[in-house]
Amino acid sequence: MISNFFSKAKPVHLLVVSAMLLVVFVVTKITTLTALFSVELLLKQSFLFGVCLASLFVLDFFVSKNNLTKRNSYKILMFGLFVAVLPESLGNSKLLIANLFILLALRRIISLRSRKEIKKKLFDAAFWISLASLLFFWASLFYILIFLALFLHSIEDVKNWIIPFIGILCVAVIAASYMIVTGMDFESYLHGFFDVSFDFTSLNSTRIIIAATLLLSYGVWASFYFMRSIKQQLKSYRPSFVIVIVSSLIALTVILLSPYKDGSEFIFLFAPLAIIMSNYLEIIPEKWFKEGLIIVLILASLLNLVL
Repeated sequence: MISNFFSKAKPVHLLVVSAMLLVVFVVTKITTLTALFSVELLLKQSFLFGVCLASLFVLDFFVSKNNLTKRNSYKILMFGLFVAVLPESLGNSKLLIANLFILLALRRIISLRSRKEIKKKLFDAAFWISLASLLFFWASLFYILIFLALFLHSIEDVKNWIIPFIGILCVAVIAASYMIVTGMDFESYLHGFFDVSFDFTSLNSTRIIIAATLLLSYGVWASFYFMRSIKQQLKSYRPSFVIVIVSSLIALTVILLSPYKDGSEFIFLFAPLAIIMSNYLEIIPEKWFKEGLIIVLILASLLNLVL
C-alpha cells in the first residue's frame, strides 16, 4: 500500500520521489521544448531539474526539523504528485528558481521558533525573498511572512524589525552593481516587471482544469482540518502552522496576480499545500480513504501526462 510505504521517513522515499520527478520532468520537456538538442540545452535543463530536486530536499529538511508533520514522507510524496498532476509548473525557469528561494526563506522564517540567531535568520529570509523578487516581482508578497513571524513570536526589539530591510537593501545594491558592470539596460529589465493579469482564458485547457480542481479541492478540504489542529499543537509550534496557512494564501494571491497564466505560477502553492495535506493524511483513520486520495492524484498525473 502506498500510504503505508510512505508512513515512515526513510531515505529511499527521497530516491523514489526524485525518480518520479525525473520522469515527469523529462516527459514534460520532451513534449514542450522546441529547441534543437545541444550541450547548452542539456546543461540548462539539468540545472533546472537540480533546482526542482533542491526544492524537494529543502522542503523535506525544514518540515522535518521543525516538526510541521509527524515522522513520515507524505510531504515529499505530495509535492512530487502535485508537480506530476500539473507538469506545466516546470515550464517557467524563473518561477522555478524563485520558488526555491522562497522555500529557503520559509525555512529561515519557521526556524525563528527557536529564538536563536534571530537577526541572521531575518536577514537571510529577506535576502532570499529579495532574490526571488528579482526574478518574479509578485514573489515579494512573501515578505509578509517575515513580519507575521515577528508578530506571532512576539519579537518586539525594533532592531529585529529593521533587519529585513537591510537584507532587501543588500540585494538591491548587488543587483544595481551587477547591472552597471554588465551594462544591462534598466528600463528593459523593468519592462513588464510589475505586470498583473486577470485573464484566465489561457488556463482553459483540460489538463490545467483537472489539476487546478484537484489541488484546490484537496487544499480547501484539508485546510479545515489543518486549522482545527493548530489549537492542539504546543504553544511554541502554533506560529509555524499559522505561517504555513498564510503562505498558502499568499501563493493563491500570486496565482491570481501573476502575468503568467500557463500553470507555472502554481509552483508556489505546492510546498505549503504538501504540508497541509500531509497533516491531513496523518489523521485519516480509514486506510482505504487515505489510499484513495493518493491514488486519485497518481491517476490524474498519469492522465495529464498523456493528454
